[in-house]
Parts: sequence; structure tokens; C-alpha cells
Amino acid sequence: MSHLKLFATTLKWHGIKLLEKQDIARRVFLHGQRYVSSGSSEPFLSGSNSNYVEEMYYAWLENPKSVHKSWDLFFRNANAGQAYDPHVPERLERKASFLQSHGLAQTPGKAEKLVEDHLAVQSLIRAYQIRGHHVAQLDPLGILDADLDSFVPSDLITTIDKLGFYGLHESDLDKVFQLPTTTFIGGNENSLSLREIIKRLENTYCQHIGLEFMFINDVEQCQWIRQKFETPGVMKFTNEEKRTLLARLVRSMRFEDFLARKWSSEKRFGLEGCEVMIPALKTIIDKSSEMGIEYVIMGMPHRGRLNVLANVIRKELEQIFCQFDPKLEAADEGSGDVKYHLGMYHERINRATNKKITLSLMANPSHLEAVDPVVQGKTKAEQFYRGDTAGKKVMSILLHGDAAFAGQGVVYETFHLSDLPSYTTNGTIHVVVNNQIGFTTDPRMARSSPYPTDVARVVNAPIFHVNADDPEAVMYVCSVAAEWRNTFNKDVVVDLVCYRRRGHNEMDEPMFTQPLMYKQIHKQVPVLKKYADKLIADGTVTLQEFEEEIAKYDRICEEAYTRSKDNKLLHIKHWLDSPWPGFFNVDGEPKSMSCPPTGISEDMLTHIGNVASSVPVKDFKIHAGLSRILRARLEMTKNRVVDWALAEYMAFGSFLKEGIHVRLSGQDVERGTFSHRHHVLHDQEVDKRTCVPMNHLWEQQAPYTVCNSSLSEYGVLGFELGFAMASPNALVCWEAQFGDFHNTAQCIIDQFISCGQAKWVRHNGIVLLLPHGMEGMGPEHSSARPERFLQMSNDDSDAYPEFSEQFEVSQLYECNWIVVNCSTPANYFHVLRRQILLPFRKPLIVLTPKSLLRHPEAKSSFDEMVSGTTFQRVIPENGLAAHAPHEVKRVIFCTGKVYYDLVKERKNQDLEKHVAITRLEQISPFPFDLLKEELQKYPGADLVWCQEEHKNSGYYDYVKPRFRTIVNHTRPIWY
Repeated sequence: MSHLKLFATTLKWHGIKLLEKQDIARRVFLHGQRYVSSGSSEPFLSGSNSNYVEEMYYAWLENPKSVHKSWDLFFRNANAGQAYDPHVPERLERKASFLQSHGLAQTPGKAEKLVEDHLAVQSLIRAYQIRGHHVAQLDPLGILDADLDSFVPSDLITTIDKLGFYGLHESDLDKVFQLPTTTFIGGNENSLSLREIIKRLENTYCQHIGLEFMFINDVEQCQWIRQKFETPGVMKFTNEEKRTLLARLVRSMRFEDFLARKWSSEKRFGLEGCEVMIPALKTIIDKSSEMGIEYVIMGMPHRGRLNVLANVIRKELEQIFCQFDPKLEAADEGSGDVKYHLGMYHERINRATNKKITLSLMANPSHLEAVDPVVQGKTKAEQFYRGDTAGKKVMSILLHGDAAFAGQGVVYETFHLSDLPSYTTNGTIHVVVNNQIGFTTDPRMARSSPYPTDVARVVNAPIFHVNADDPEAVMYVCSVAAEWRNTFNKDVVVDLVCYRRRGHNEMDEPMFTQPLMYKQIHKQVPVLKKYADKLIADGTVTLQEFEEEIAKYDRICEEAYTRSKDNKLLHIKHWLDSPWPGFFNVDGEPKSMSCPPTGISEDMLTHIGNVASSVPVKDFKIHAGLSRILRARLEMTKNRVVDWALAEYMAFGSFLKEGIHVRLSGQDVERGTFSHRHHVLHDQEVDKRTCVPMNHLWEQQAPYTVCNSSLSEYGVLGFELGFAMASPNALVCWEAQFGDFHNTAQCIIDQFISCGQAKWVRHNGIVLLLPHGMEGMGPEHSSARPERFLQMSNDDSDAYPEFSEQFEVSQLYECNWIVVNCSTPANYFHVLRRQILLPFRKPLIVLTPKSLLRHPEAKSSFDEMVSGTTFQRVIPENGLAAHAPHEVKRVIFCTGKVYYDLVKERKNQDLEKHVAITRLEQISPFPFDLLKEELQKYPGADLVWCQEEHKNSGYYDYVKPRFRTIVNHTRPIWY
């Protein structure tokens, strides 16, 4: 007996038991209704004929929608014990006649065979839905299996003999079978012959589109995809749509051809082999615009970037062409970046929908996939500021290479942000340019998964593989992907299986490592010619129209090339991906070079302190330990002092009053790693009931977002960086659980934060909070590696600056980021306030304390925070030593927590008159002006730098040459 027959027998036994239990058969027989097939005296609901009813009942119990409506009504009535429905016998009679029409009612065996065959056909349909993509014709070259697996699933009917797997035979091909509700291949028909079923399944699942979606655990979503692809005749295009597609292919291909002719020896990372990507993106944008999207934010690697800038974003061609001029001089300060890394922001009318659309392509480094979370963060911010909670106005598109999509861990981290409440962008469309090679590495050596896209399965994102040499299939898939995103607000992946016509770049020789592949590529007819020939053959366009379209675009390129020769200056700001209208003046410069005092009124301090000490929601039961913390906060507020947590509360709260959004993200930030923050209160008696007192400060205030992140640093820091790009009027903070955890996000720090302004003229005010301190917790959890940030600071250790009235602010403007290690809560409060009050934005690196969070001496008075007070870059000695500087034998310079240890030891040794201790609160940019005053105050004293860290780490290597510059190398500073 075949495995299907065994399955049917098992179902039969269970069906009888269930029928007995529900007493269905008894009720039917009570009415004396018997349905007798011709040539038999056997009742319909007894013996072998009952198999069919049993099977229907078993299927109905699993899913009432899986059986015909007549069976559904019958079983509902029977189960509910309702009155007998006289129409049921008629329906059952029709079922019996179905048996008779197949000549299967004469013997018990034939009826059982009918059930088995129907089960077999359902299994066959399901097999194609699950595994049809494995035999789809996806590779344009025809030499590789896109899934790296030559195995052909045994349950797909690739040869007639495989019908035996289902207990079917060639003689069954013309038998008609009822179709289950889980397929749409019938269109308006409820039954088809087996031959037609197989043919339609092969057309849907085994041609140029490979569908992976059956792992999705939502039936509605699976049904939606089945309907989009299985319904007969869905993939039909009007002649106008075909002509538009051809015109877009012409622009995509001729752009690359033009660059190849004019700059044959330049790297440009062309799109040859996947020219269909341009019309694919335009289709996604057109369809999304049609459904209400107003702003699309994109991230992509270098391959095809210039083409996307030209033909999707619509960057002026002359600005692209002039980038190839080696004599072009930068008009902006900074290093600039290579042309295939630059971004762009553009507002235009979408021609397909006649609606306004804004497109932003994010600038990114060579580090593949690093831009993914940055795009998601910016998208989230744009949705947030528009109140677009469902993602109906703003969306993101991410383009990937096949090798990077499978190989880079940040892809996985980004996917796992996709459905988190404070990180979701309500669905991203991922487009994979699947060259089937990574630089010189064969896919079989580059990944262990069958497809490069398998990572997307972790979030139940459907994956649509498509042969990139079939432009119409690509357009249809992209249209469905855009609809999916708009309908379900979930990620979706379009895998463009294509090839790379040239090497990794235009100067690279791929025949060294992929000789067979590139022999085939050299023979490959370009997709434009294939599609043009097809349309000319079927009369959609004429040869003359096609040639005119080519000539028209070539003329556009030539005219732009002529104009590009007049451009002598490169304005990087014209390539800005995130402009801030109104924040800078028309030239992109700060409107002033001053910063107002950062203190706030005492009334505001008191009000924020009172709210921070309360539970502003009625009938909210908090933890007893938290009650003690809130009482302590209230006591501090009454005594006009703050600790670290309360000072942070004051800074955040003051911004909310001023309409500045504050966002704090990271691992366990709601409570705080060290249980000091408690910005989210949890009801002890009602599950998931929370309260954020910060959002109850004022009736009219900006919202406060505090969110525990996933256990990711690379992805989450990139996300917050992107969030901070969207607006200068927000304080966006990322806190590492421990300072050294930032090292797994080093790519974001090195490639985006430290040099983003120099490369892309892009300001960013993100704040990194890095708990730091050598406090006996071992090699990890101790140092936030300040030396790394200081080494990447761009101020010159040997240049003695000119001091002016605006020295502090101008020094901040010229630096690439700010590094501070505050020793008082008040200074922490001020540095956060200064971050927003400055007339420009710079990244702020804060080395935050651990033990100081509860240190009795680490408290500040309201007097240090009220109106008129400011951030102190240096806190000088103000004790006995300062009153008699000529008696001072040693000046110790330090930063952060070690100050309290030094003060304690100085007191123990009774050296308060002879040792002065000066604190550097802002380490970079180096406060030359204030330290010069300190050094002049103690001319006869030894200079010592004290730090907890080893000599080759920490701050010493950074501060030493700068101290020596101040004293003109006349005095040493010892470690």
C-alpha cells in the first residue's frame, strides 16, 4: 500500500470515530433517506462510500473553508444538533452523482480510489506551491541552479513516471478532479483534468518566477500570494505598459553604454547584466505612489548606483558626468567620496501617477549592507514626524548584492528590527541583484544556504525569485511586491537572478576565476535586444520606433556631457541625502557661531523633578523598591540637588517642553543597565500595563520615546544614526549596555559617525552613551575604549590655535565629533542641552559612569543648572590649592570618575595645599584656552596626567602632545 493509501486509511478510521461521536450517521438514517448508486443496494453513508464523507468531515474539522459550502452547512447543522435540512440530501445526491459520473460508485474500491486520488492531487498542488521554485528556470545563463542544489524534488511531476509517487498513473491524466480552496489555478472553474492541473502549476511555479512563501504561518497571506500568481491570465500587460517598459530598459542600458564609451578605463560598477533593475525599481515606486506613498528612502551598494541616480532619482546627468573629470575641484570642505558612494535627495512628480514623490538615496561606504539599518532608522523618523504610524506615506527600499545579503550579519540584525514597535518601518521591499557571484567567489563557496535570500525567511517575508532576462515577469513580481508591502505592512524580497557582464569593476578580469561562466556571458544576448525583438515580432512596436527611442536618449546623454564640461567645481552639498530646510542659511552654513546658556529656570527643574518622582497614572501599582527610588528623587528635588539619573531626566524633560523630540534607545535603557533610570514604570498587577512619566510633564509637549532594543549593536546604532539624520530638532541617544559593546558597531562609528560630514557634508547630532570605568568587572564591561574615539578626532595636536570670543563654538564646528567624560550630573545635563542649542550638529560621545550613579559626592545643586549656567569644558581646582597656587607642587589633570578617588587620597595624605586637581570634562576638541590658564596658574608645579586605564589606552596619548603644544614643549606631562 502506498503512503497515501495508508494516510487515507488512517483518515477513514478517525472519520468513523468522529462520525460516531457526533452521531451524524444516526441522524441521517433516522429520516430513512438512502442514496443508492446504480447497480448497488449499498446506502451512501455506509460501507466504502462513507470514505468520502469521512474525509470531508475530517477536513472540515481542520478548516471549514477547505470543503464545499454544502458540506460546511451539513456538518454545521449536524454538529449543532439543528433540525434536519431537507436540502442536504439533495446536495449529498449531487455528491453521489459525482461518484457515478466517474464510474466509481459500483464498487467500494473505486470510491476509496476516488478519495485517495483527490488527496493525491491536493498533495501534488501543495508540492508545487512549496517546492516548485527548485525547478523554476531562473538563471538567464542556464548553467547554474539558482538554489545551488541540483536535486529535483521527487514530488514534482518532471517526468510522467513520477505520477506513481502519488499512486496516480498516466491513464489518470484526463480524469477531472475537484480543486481545493487552497489553489486558484482553476480561475472560475472548480475542477480540472489532472493534465491541466499539472500544466497550470508548472506555468505558475516552474517558469521564470520561483515563489517561496509556504513557510508563512498566516493562511490569509498565503492565499493572497496564491491568488496573485496562480489565477490564469494575471500576468498580462497592455501595449502601453510594454512600450514604457521597453523605454525604461533603453535608458538603463544606453546609460551604461554611454559611460563605457566615454570613460572606458574608469571604475563605475555598472549594471550590465541586470539592466532590468531600473524598470523594476520604477515599477515599485509607481505602484507604491499609486497606493499613497509620498516618500521613498533607498539604500544600495555601489553596483548600478550611478544608473539609479540618473534614471530613478533623476539626478541631472551633467552632475553625474562631471564626476568623471579628474580635474574637478571640491567646493566644500572635507574629503568627499567616490561617485558611486554618494547619495541624493529629490522631489519630483511621478509620471505614472501624476503625484508628488520624494526620493532619497542614502550615501554609504564600501562596507556592504552597512547602510541597511541607517535607511530603516531614517524611514522610521520620517514616518514618526509625519504621524504615519502605519507606513502609508513613507517606505524604504533596500537593494542588496547576493553575496553580501547572505554573508553580512547586519542583514539579519536589520530584519529583526522589522517588527519591533519602536523600530518597525511597516515593511521594506528588498531587491537582491543576484549576480550569482561575489567579486571572484563562487556562490558555492560563499554561503551554506540554498539561496542568498534565505535569511529573509526568519521574519516570514515572502521571497520572489525571478529570471532577470524576462522583463515582464520582473515587472509583475515588483508590482505584487509593492502591493504586498502596502497590504500587509511586512517585508518582501525580490531576487533578480541575473549575471554580471563585466568583472567586479570595469578594470577587473573575471576569466581568471570564472572561465566557463564568462564564456557563456560573452555569448549572452542583452535583455534589451531580447525584449525589443519580442515586441517588434508581435507588433507592439516597430523597429523604427525602437531605434528612435535609443537615438533620443543618446542625444540627451550627449547634450548633458557637453554641459558637464563647464562644471569646474564639485558641490558635495548638491548630493546631500538628508537636507534640513531652514536649519542652516542658504549657503549651508550655521546661522550664528554662538551657543546660548544651557541652564533652565528653577521652576522647570522643580516641576520635572516632581513628575520624575511620581506615578502620573491612577490605580497604578508599582514595585516597592521603585517606590523608595521615587521617594529619594522627591527628597532630592526638595533639597535642590540631582544625581545622575535625575540630571538626565531634567535635560530630556526640558527639551520636551521646547518641542524637541527625545529618543533613547539601546539594550535595557528603559530601566537602565544599572537600575538607575526607571523611565518606564510597570504595573505589578496588570500585565503589560506601563507608564512613562516623561510623557506626562506638560499638556503640550513633544513625545518622549524610550525603547529597549534587540540585542544588537551594529544594527541598532545604525538605525539610531538614520533616525537622527531626519531632523536636527531631536535629541537621539543610543546607550550601550556597557561601553565596550560599541565595538561590534565599529563599522557605523568608523564609516558613518566619525567621517560622515567630511565625506558627505552631512551633519548628525547623535549621542552615544557609553558606560565606562575600571571597577573590577574584568577585562570586559570596563573600558569604553576612549582612545579609539580620540584617535579618530580630527583636531591637530601640534597646531596652537588662535583664541577668540567664539573659540569654544568655532572649535566645536570644526571638529568631527565631541568626546566628553563628565564628572558631575550638572555637567552631563549641560552637555546634553548644548547638543541641541548649538547652531549645528555634531556627534557626541559621552563616557558615562557606573559607580558615580550612586556616589554620595556625585551630586549637583540646582544652582549649577539654573538659567545662565553653561557646560564647563574644564573644572579647575577650587580648593585650598587654588588659593595658594605658588605652594602647589603638583597639578594632576584627570577626567571622569577617577577624580573622586584622587580627592579622597589627597585628603588622606593631607596634600590639599600642595596638589591641585583639574578635571577635563570635554576631552575632544581639546580645550586649549582653558588649560592654558590652568598651566599658567601653577608655573612651578609638576604636570601629571592621571587615568585608570593602561598607558597605551585611555586618554594619555591624546592629551600629552596637546599639553606639550600649550607649553611649547618646555614642560613634560607625566603619566
